[in-house]
Amino acid sequence: MWRILIVVLLFVTVFVQPGFAAGVTEEDFKVKTTQNLMNLCTASANDPLAKEAIHFCHGYLIGAYAYYDAYTSGPEGKRLFCLPDPEPTRNEAIALFLKWASARPQLKDQSPVETEFMFLVETWPCKK
Repeated sequence: MWRILIVVLLFVTVFVQPGFAAGVTEEDFKVKTTQNLMNLCTASANDPLAKEAIHFCHGYLIGAYAYYDAYTSGPEGKRLFCLPDPEPTRNEAIALFLKWASARPQLKDQSPVETEFMFLVETWPCKK
């Protein structure tokens, strides 16, 4: 588990634009903006709140996806996006989201759940 966390943190450190990554604050845990979520997801291993921030990041992103998945499952459900087969791992999907969001600083003040779903729809559109 620690190896995966270290790999994710290393990836984020190398590939996420420094302007998007900042120290974690208590305000970030309110997750009002995409910037707050990015701060949590890119917490430095030296940050005193790093463990909590990374866990919160994963929980937030996976929780929003799980709600969407439950809501759209069943015969009447309409999917906004369709994951590939095989599906990316949780860490792969989060790393892709971080890279995607860091390339779009104009979204930093947007709702993080809206930004997450913009990423999902753009990255894995359903084939018609």
